[in-house]
Amino acid sequence: MSTLSKERRAEIERALDALQRAAAMARQIAIDTNTGIVICRDGKPVRVSAAELRVVKG
Repeated sequence: MSTLSKERRAEIERALDALQRAAAMARQIAIDTNTGIVICRDGKPVRVSAAELRVVKG
């Protein structure tokens, strides 16, 4: 099994961070515009309403 170089691992971590920021922004936009989003849960698309997002955000 090969190991990832430190540079490649850092690049993957930055990409994951960017995806998490984008997801958070999408949730906030959905809340602000009172629209839902679609997420993947257990391999299936699931619609989450703005009201549900508000509850999760707390």
